[in-house]
Amino acid sequence: MTTPARILSTPEADALMARLAARHGALMFHQSGGCCDGSAPMCYPAGEFRVGGQDVLLGLVGGAGDIPVWIGAAQFDYWRHTQVTIDVVPGRGAGFSLEGPEGFRFIVRSRVFTDDEATALAAAGEPTRGE
Repeated sequence: MTTPARILSTPEADALMARLAARHGALMFHQSGGCCDGSAPMCYPAGEFRVGGQDVLLGLVGGAGDIPVWIGAAQFDYWRHTQVTIDVVPGRGAGFSLEGPEGFRFIVRSRVFTDDEATALAAAGEPTRGE
């Protein structure tokens, strides 16, 4: 079995990411474990949010597969058994996230990995952490 992606994005989210990238340049996401705005994936210009050793790289999303998605290590410990998908819904974006004025907001959806997928992920080793 191939190793499943820990992070995916929907075509609708990819389209919004493309619009934001055209306006702001390269992008990145960070998912913290806080309540309210902290529970939504936050989209920033690349490098605007500093990642460190307590951040885990879930993978890359976007139509070109070039937008990194980071998650706080404590939150990753809760979500390590799930595949996360970034999606978009109508509404006001959260806090400092770039989609705020666009009339849409990014959200996450998730599903639990199958036993075979979990085994493949364990065999692949721990994901990359920030510096």
